[in-house]
Amino acid sequence: MRLDVVTIFPEYLEPLNVSLVGKARARGQLDVHVHDLRDWTYDRHNTVDDTPYGGGPGMVMKTDPWGDALDQTLADGYEGGAHGPVLVVPTPSGRPFTQELAVELSERPWLIFTPARYEGIDRRVMDEYATRMPVYEVSIGDYVLAGGEAAVLVVTEAVARLLPGVLGNAESHRDDSFAPGAMANLLEGPVYTKPPEWRGRGIPDVLLSGHHGKIARWRRDEAFRRTAAHRPDLIERCDPAAFDKKDREILSMMGWAPEPGGRFWRRLDDVEE
Repeated sequence: MRLDVVTIFPEYLEPLNVSLVGKARARGQLDVHVHDLRDWTYDRHNTVDDTPYGGGPGMVMKTDPWGDALDQTLADGYEGGAHGPVLVVPTPSGRPFTQELAVELSERPWLIFTPARYEGIDRRVMDEYATRMPVYEVSIGDYVLAGGEAAVLVVTEAVARLLPGVLGNAESHRDDSFAPGAMANLLEGPVYTKPPEWRGRGIPDVLLSGHHGKIARWRRDEAFRRTAAHRPDLIERCDPAAFDKKDREILSMMGWAPEPGGRFWRRLDDVEE
């Protein structure tokens, strides 16, 4: 996979040289190119922004630097043999970035990121490049950052670990929280490792039993407990067909009940208690 990032803060992307992503780059599984947007400015102040039409606070990133930068990035990529580019625009007003979307992006051969600053990029830039390639406007959460570079790091790590050969164990990501089809999209439960006792705290006996069926059931029950505590909306959205008899029993014990349509909801009397 080829990955291009155009930014006014190239140094912000240094984490792409370390950990999982850095190793993927070193092995040639991820071809990363970071570009300084100011290289495509032509005034002595290297200006990339201007006041918004219609008034209002803040500044808007200009069309010309972005257009020239993206044109050159595309030309260089095609010359280097890349194909199938998509534009990934981090923005609070984009669609939520989910594991499902990470999987979708991991199947693309070439991602071009445009992390913005200030009030964002002049809309005409996205409209222009939407005529040339798919454009994904994505949000990593319901909050506002100073710029989109942190979102680039988040999306890149989520996508890179899905690429073939990046993880040491190819099955590692299949039971991730939010993985499509994994544990009915429940959060992962607690995990433990050696030593068997630490500061007077042991680990659940079932994990030492060697009984794979009981261990799998315990892990699923714990996933339900954690999901109910932290993300009950995931249970509410689950297809009830994903729940077996034991799942329904644990949900009932935690105060959940099926509605007429089959989906589960938290009983109000249990919530109030």
